[in-house]
Amino acid sequence: MLKKTLLALSVALAVTSAANAGPGMLPEDVLDGLIKKSNSTYLTQSPQNLMMMPDNPAWEVAEAGEKLFKQARGPKNASLEQCDFGKGPGVLEGAHAELPRYFADSGKVMDLDTRLVHCMKTLQGFTSDDPAIKQKHGSKSDMMKLQTYIASKSSGYAWNPPMNHPLEKAMRDAGEVMFYRRSGTMDFSCATCHTQTGKRIRASVLPSIYDASDWTKAISWPSHRTSHEEVRSSQHRVLECLWQMRYPNIKIGSDASIAMISFWTDAARGQPAIVPDLKR
Repeated sequence: MLKKTLLALSVALAVTSAANAGPGMLPEDVLDGLIKKSNSTYLTQSPQNLMMMPDNPAWEVAEAGEKLFKQARGPKNASLEQCDFGKGPGVLEGAHAELPRYFADSGKVMDLDTRLVHCMKTLQGFTSDDPAIKQKHGSKSDMMKLQTYIASKSSGYAWNPPMNHPLEKAMRDAGEVMFYRRSGTMDFSCATCHTQTGKRIRASVLPSIYDASDWTKAISWPSHRTSHEEVRSSQHRVLECLWQMRYPNIKIGSDASIAMISFWTDAARGQPAIVPDLKR
């Protein structure tokens, strides 16, 4: 049902004006448009995934998330429909594409994960120890269902995280330092793998942060990982990347993780989000 609604919106937008057809477009259509413009080896490296995009299992996770979002839950017996993700209470369209951002009610820069947790605590009364919040990963977790649903409302919207507040700029700049800093037992940095177009690790073509059409797909999370058979979040990707680089595990929702996501997202500014995506 959720995907059918997006499809109807996509068609309506396309009929109205081709120039304004981005917001609301289905992920596979957004990706197809990028491929036609760039002919990227990164974007086209998995024909099987391209064929599977219309039947992305992440849509089932998003539909489950929609039910949770609208359901009265927690000690306060409230839904999440009054949660403000930056565009006003309950407004989800394009909100994920403008995260991380500063929220005055928390005094912090928050990404999708941390903002969702904030609302689940303040509006619904959940605590950090409740399974609804504590279980972060996997398609069956409440967090992943909710994040996938919320993010799906930003499909086709341009990444546009605000940089008006000093803390937003500070987080972005801290993330840049982290991206280029070599450390850990292998003396790796994120830049080791993601600053050259067409670079490979074995059979996998790696996205370059300097190639905008590649980078927007690289940071388009949540995404169904075919190699994991699970939908994963941006926070999970930060954790996994650093683990692969032999860094100590980063704390989910920490300022460091948000700083990295802030820099990643700013680097894709102006490019359309592909959410939910399907990746290897």
